[in-house]
Amino acid sequence: MIVEQAYQFETCGEPILCTRYGNGHINETYLIVDSTARQYILQRINANVFLNPCALMENIVAVTSHLQQKTNDTRRALSLISTTEGKPWLVDSTGAYWRMYPFISDSICLDKAETLQDFKESGIGFGNFQSLLSDFPAGELNETIPDFHNTPVRYNRFTEVLNADRLERAKLVEREIEFALAREEYAQTLMSLLNSGDLPLRVTHNDTKLNNVLLDRASRTALCVIDLDTVMPGLAANDFGDSIRYGASTAPEDETDLSKVTLSLPLFEAYAAGFLQECGASLTPCELQHLCDGAKMMTLECGLRFLTDFLEGDVYFRTHRDGHNLDRARTQFKLVSEMEKHWDQMQTILKGVV
Repeated sequence: MIVEQAYQFETCGEPILCTRYGNGHINETYLIVDSTARQYILQRINANVFLNPCALMENIVAVTSHLQQKTNDTRRALSLISTTEGKPWLVDSTGAYWRMYPFISDSICLDKAETLQDFKESGIGFGNFQSLLSDFPAGELNETIPDFHNTPVRYNRFTEVLNADRLERAKLVEREIEFALAREEYAQTLMSLLNSGDLPLRVTHNDTKLNNVLLDRASRTALCVIDLDTVMPGLAANDFGDSIRYGASTAPEDETDLSKVTLSLPLFEAYAAGFLQECGASLTPCELQHLCDGAKMMTLECGLRFLTDFLEGDVYFRTHRDGHNLDRARTQFKLVSEMEKHWDQMQTILKGVV
């Protein structure tokens, strides 16, 4: 059965095959094949998660249009398929928002780097994304999730939840609370530099996981960045940092054995080399100086959000066992400690690859 919305986009031929695609948990995603054997990705935007899908799509239209102007290779930048009425997205009769992209053939995405080169290619992909958008006026984009990576605001929320302690869980996590509060002043670092004008506002992806870069199936080299739902104005250091938080840890995000959690310096170096190979020349000296802060800040912020959710009763992040969010917070805080322990080495590595 074909999703009827597929017929409302300008495909080359008539849609003849439709199957669910991918393992995403937010949007509904379908692979469409038309009568000319061309393939497309059709997605229904989850309006319960993205409360302003129109603003989200305006950002995607602006960013993909800019990227398309920078390359002649259709596999190296996402592009939107217009509706039969010539619009970049569809609002159906129920009010649901839909979009369609050409399917990027002979590509793969990885949930975990299988080699150092895989992670370096991820850095190349996100670095290229940053470089190609370095001349885009970030302030023209909609802030679709206000204060998404505003760490001081995340601390304000943490303090509110901690003071309320509605479920009386604070006594269970005194060590974690102490760890977080000891770094509250540090959490001001990047936002203070942004507010003073020392760090520029950039177009940022804000979800720089390894599986959001497509790799060529044969060569395993970076093709393009996908999943642009969280593209907004932000800091380059945070995009760099979230990749490190997610991909350079030696353990899963919810590892219960903290002895397994550390920072892989080889993975850190591989990603940094790829990222800076592509965008190092377009970053300011201040941005380069604070890339390590981006890694530590994103890890600290993520741990803080997990801890806040635990104190509040696990109302935001999906959990699969008792204490799941607490395990996640502990893992992130251990990774912060590991970054602090290896801070001089991280800085030395960055200076060596710039």
